[in-house]
Amino acid sequence: MELKLAVLIDGDNIPSAYVKEMMEEIAKYGNPTIKRIYGDWTKPGLNKWKNVLLENAITPVQQYGYTSGKNATDSAMIIDAMDVLYSKKVDGFCLVSSDSDFTRLATRLREAGMTVFGIGEKKTPDPFIVACDKFIYIEILKRSVETEENKIKKKKSSVDKVTPKVIKLISATISDLADDDGWAFLGDVGNLLQKKQPNFDSRNYGFEKLTPLIKSTGKFDIDQRESPKGRFKLIYVKNRR
Repeated sequence: MELKLAVLIDGDNIPSAYVKEMMEEIAKYGNPTIKRIYGDWTKPGLNKWKNVLLENAITPVQQYGYTSGKNATDSAMIIDAMDVLYSKKVDGFCLVSSDSDFTRLATRLREAGMTVFGIGEKKTPDPFIVACDKFIYIEILKRSVETEENKIKKKKSSVDKVTPKVIKLISATISDLADDDGWAFLGDVGNLLQKKQPNFDSRNYGFEKLTPLIKSTGKFDIDQRESPKGRFKLIYVKNRR
């Protein structure tokens, strides 16, 4: 069953570039039935957002900054999120922001049984990231629209390295799920990695999928097996001795 999602965007804290790619990413996880963006639309800084709202059917919510130094957008988003929660019209939320002020909101929504996705820049503080079920860096969505030539030029600087810490995380996760022979189903490994580290994403390391990421390390054995119905291959992984 497809999740019905409420997408709430912090217009003051997220760049408007590549909003189309962001909405396409969200569609992978559910149907965005509510799409709202919050900000003070009298400010010129949000002009770029205005051009893409209609194209993506995102409803702008006006929020004036009543007090200097205070972010009224955060309060408006939080109040709306709780209203949507109690309306029982959605199964989950996508909070689009790089602001740690939404940490408690994400936690509260999950306590209520909601699935919470987060999207923000790499500067997003860890407390907000770990409060979500899954957190996606907006930078990896930007890379998806770059030319192959630009990808090659930027790869060294923009892609995270697969460090020993990452390899240790994958190895420990495989061990947690392994059968008596040491093999674990890759789908289960990916799900558990997500639970352990919500911002884990193979695209952060320059790989579209988890399988090529694991292959690139040279630390794991990979076995492709026929599915019971023979329609596709099942991939299993094992820690290499």
